This record gives sequence, structure tokens and C-alpha cells, in this order.
Amino acid sequence: MARRKKPQKRNDLSRSIFWIICIILAFTFWGTKRSAYHTHTDNYRTQFNKQVPSSSHRDNSPKINATSEIPAAKIAKSAYGGLDDSDYQKLAACNFKSGDAAYVYVNNNHSTLIKNAWKINKVIYSNLDSLNRTSHSNTAFLESRNVANDSLRVRQFINPTGWHSNRQNTMRTQIYNRGHMIAYSVSAGIDQSGRYNPNNQSGDQNNIKNLFTQTAFSNQKIQTIFESKVRKALRMGQKVIFQATPIFRGNELMARGINLQAISVNGWLDFNVYIFNVQPGYTFDYATGRAKVARDFSVGWVK
Repeated sequence: MARRKKPQKRNDLSRSIFWIICIILAFTFWGTKRSAYHTHTDNYRTQFNKQVPSSSHRDNSPKINATSEIPAAKIAKSAYGGLDDSDYQKLAACNFKSGDAAYVYVNNNHSTLIKNAWKINKVIYSNLDSLNRTSHSNTAFLESRNVANDSLRVRQFINPTGWHSNRQNTMRTQIYNRGHMIAYSVSAGIDQSGRYNPNNQSGDQNNIKNLFTQTAFSNQKIQTIFESKVRKALRMGQKVIFQATPIFRGNELMARGINLQAISVNGWLDFNVYIFNVQPGYTFDYATGRAKVARDFSVGWVK
């Protein structure tokens, strides 16, 4: 009986060795596959994270409508507040579609300016960027004496980037305006250095740091709504901080829109909006500012 059991032990030992080898090979194969998988995945993630959205990929940009709002903004690291660069980038990425509202609220229509930053009557004009655009904020610290006399306005002759003469369009329609960032109507006494001069009764005129190519519709129909709110507050004797920032996408010469926000020291006035730089019946090549007739292109109103 003992002699018959010895072959059985050898067979059992052989089977055990065989299964141990199989298990080792299985773990080795699985580990190799797992390592290769993670290496491939990590390489994919690295390449994906390196991709920078191109301004030409318009369909990938976030789209907003009349009921949409830009997320609440963070307070900028400045003495008077404002939007962060990331918030301006979100605005620049917004695409306007025919029929959309002419403007949308930013930060739930609340200014991110710091109202107690008002110290002295002045305007901070930002320098032009490397493309000669007014792509940075102009910020005004205003009071009642800044309400201008409209009869003192003169013809504007500065040609901001993206500018084209209205006489060049076939319809002879006014398409382009030299849009003020800080409105003429609230800049009386402010010289081009931004200081208040009591001898200067006119408002801001032909200031290259305060003009951008704006559609006639955006300027005359929409922006004026918010400028009138500022004037009303000033006439009531309130002190107001008013900020305007044209929003450009990439290296385009014509702004896609303008962010306007204002707050009075007593909090009575408080708004924050993004106005699209659009014109009913026309579309624009924002890289150059050139307009094209598009009779079906419409612009809605915010209710």
C-alpha cells in the first residue's frame, strides 16, 4: 500500500506546482495589462488637459439665453473690486444667437465693486493693450457735478480698433458708433488724465482710452438704459462707482460685448450686466469688425 501512495504524492505535488505556476503567470499578465492601461489613460489625460480651446471652435463655447446668468463673480484683488480675469473669459466665450436677449445679468445683477472704495471724484482710464484695444476696465468715481451738459458735445473723430465707416455699408444704415466706456453724460469736468478740473465743463471727448467700436443698437438702445440709471442716482446727490469693460475674444479687434456695473455708496444703485455688441439685421466678423447684412438676424429684449 505504501508503494502505491508514493506515485499519488508525486502527482499531487506536480498538480500543486502546476497551479502555482499558473497563478503566478496569471498575476504577472494581469499586472502588465493593468500597468499598460493606466499608462495609456494617464497619457490621454495629460494630452487632454494640455488642449486649449480655440476661439474658432465656436460651437464648443457656452451659450446663454435671456434667462441665463453668469455665475457669481469673485471679488478682484483691487481696492475697488471688479470681476476676475476668469469671469471676463467666461463672458468672452459667450456666443450670441439670433433672437437671444440683448444683455444678461452677471453675478445676479449685483455689482462686485466695493462701495466704500469711493474716496475722490476721478476716473481711472486703463492703458490700451498691445493691439491698441480698450480691453481693460475704466472705473469712475462720480458725483452730481459730473452730469454733463449735452450741448457741449463735439464730433468724435477717434477710430478705435475694428472701426468701419457707416457710409461704406450698402444700406446707408448707421451700424457703428464710437462707444464711450464711461459715458460722456456722466463725465463732466473729468480731463483725459482722469482728474476732475472745475474749468472743464465738457464731458469726456475723443479720448482714445475711453472709446471702442460699438454697434449703434448696443450703444443707443441698450447701454443708455444703464447710463440713465447712473445719471438718476447722481442727480439724487448720490456718489457712484461705475465701471465699464469691453470684452474681446482672443485677438479680435471688435469687442463681443461690454460689462457694465455700478454701485452707489448708499447701495440704492446696484447693477451688473453684460451687453452683447450686436445689431439687428447684421452679423459681424469680430476679427476685423466688418458687418454683413443678415435680414433674419434679430435681437431680443430682456423682460
